[in-house]
Amino acid sequence: MHRVMPLPATTVPAQAVPAQKVLAPLTDQSQYRQGGRHRRGNAVSWRRCWHVLVMAAVCCAGCGRPQAPQPEGAATQAPAKKFTWPARLSEFDLFESVLPTSPAGSQGSGPFVLAKGVTPYGLNTPLFSDYSWKYRHVRLPDGAQATYHGDAAFDFPDGTVLAKTFAYPDDMRRDDSTVRLIETRVLVKHDGEWQATAYLWNGQQTDAELARAGHVSQVSWIHDDGSPRELDYLVPNVNQCKGCHQTAEHDIMPLGPKGRNLNGDFSYAAGTANQLAHWQATGILAGLDEPIDAAPRAAVWDDTATGDLAARARAYLDVNCAHCHNPAGAARTTGLDLSLTQSEPARIGVWKTPVAAGRGAGGLLFNVVPGKPDESIVLLRIYSLEPQVMMPELGRRMIHDEGVELIRQWIASLDPGAGVPDTPGGVQPNVDSQPVDAG
Repeated sequence: MHRVMPLPATTVPAQAVPAQKVLAPLTDQSQYRQGGRHRRGNAVSWRRCWHVLVMAAVCCAGCGRPQAPQPEGAATQAPAKKFTWPARLSEFDLFESVLPTSPAGSQGSGPFVLAKGVTPYGLNTPLFSDYSWKYRHVRLPDGAQATYHGDAAFDFPDGTVLAKTFAYPDDMRRDDSTVRLIETRVLVKHDGEWQATAYLWNGQQTDAELARAGHVSQVSWIHDDGSPRELDYLVPNVNQCKGCHQTAEHDIMPLGPKGRNLNGDFSYAAGTANQLAHWQATGILAGLDEPIDAAPRAAVWDDTATGDLAARARAYLDVNCAHCHNPAGAARTTGLDLSLTQSEPARIGVWKTPVAAGRGAGGLLFNVVPGKPDESIVLLRIYSLEPQVMMPELGRRMIHDEGVELIRQWIASLDPGAGVPDTPGGVQPNVDSQPVDAG
């Protein structure tokens, strides 16, 4: 039998108090006893006044602007129910069980036996998160579909659950290494809006508990190069989740599941397949009207077979920086747009000065200096671990050595003579002039 995802508990907003409740006789007269009949008389007078005021309000409710007539037999719209987060991740019914190892290592669906209707997925280029292994899963309501967008997040129906689990193996050199689950971040679409929070896995690795206030976990592992690593891993609180997922209109939105990020192969239990084709075949994706080979595809940042140096560097900056640095993001006023679709050199940062020369600029003049990575603010910020300098501001406590090297090579490859500003002093005016932060 198809398993139906249990809906988390909901609470119904309090209904308006009917007029007869307001007019009900007082049952406790102790507050009026002192002062005798005079105070009791005042109580009766006040109750009569309330009666008059309530009746006046009822009468006036039908006055003023005429209301649109309701069709005969039309149902009254019920008030929206407030979403309440389950106390445990298991209440979402995403996983049948948890395994001690991940069959495909850092790839595939992770150390989970998935519940029916849950689809694992991955991104061509993921956000760097302190070298953690990440496993992504989506569950749509039975019979529902997401709507495809090539360069934007898919439109998902109400009831959709997006989950991303962060884990560390004992030894990253071995796919069969024991995996420790740290947290699962969950996005739920309810009543047309996305909600976000994190769940912290217990020591027995049997379930994860709601962690709206965040948490710090000590983790350690053997890295790819054989060196021991350790980290105070930060599980974000609710406000920190919003810091990345919230748009200029204060809406929370998914970041990863865009057409271009999913247009690649994934290791499913039944074999490797293109993710867009798989979503179409399983009936959870609609609106992809063009051939998959012609659809937008982001390069894999560390795979030279998927794109040249520029394509891989831009894909890396898009995923790691453009959730804020885009025309609708939290850093939109900096004028720096690191979205993959941005083609204007100055918007990408080439010969662009920051709008405010704070600590984040490190005394440097331009975001990107072609041919000179060490004079480029963008490289400085992704290399730094210093607060108010490092970028992204949230989500990492380590330097991504390989990512830094990719961006270094890209900047070094740019033509030093291309787009050199001809304004006095060699400084190009800001694309935007509103001073917010160094960008």
